[in-house]
Amino acid sequence: MPVTVPLESVEAALPVEAPSLSTGVPVPVPGAPETPRHTTGNLLPDHTLPAVPFAGQLPETLVELPVDNPLGEGELGVVRAVTEASDLRLSSPGASLGAPLTQPRPGSFGQPEPTMPEAGVIAPVLQGAPAAALLLG
Repeated sequence: MPVTVPLESVEAALPVEAPSLSTGVPVPVPGAPETPRHTTGNLLPDHTLPAVPFAGQLPETLVELPVDNPLGEGELGVVRAVTEASDLRLSSPGASLGAPLTQPRPGSFGQPEPTMPEAGVIAPVLQGAPAAALLLG
């Protein structure tokens, strides 16, 4: 649902007519995180701290500004900047960790050996397809 943003106070500060702005607020909805997966050869699962997916929608936005005729009386028209509603998909960062021990080895009487721990960051994702148009009419 679009909301009109009050910008009338601009007219008190500047000698121009205030633009009109209507937009909405994107509300991301969390989804189910991907579960950690055990892999052969690792003591800790992949995606130890899973990324949390979110889905939402960028709302439609409309900005209108009347343009005065610089050569005389009246207006040239209204400049409109319009963005269409767009689906939005994002996910939080996650982490993958490796244990500082190897799996038990038969040659060491079933004892694990120390190894360098591994850590990795799962990059956050932001995907959308926003579109906009600038019109004079």
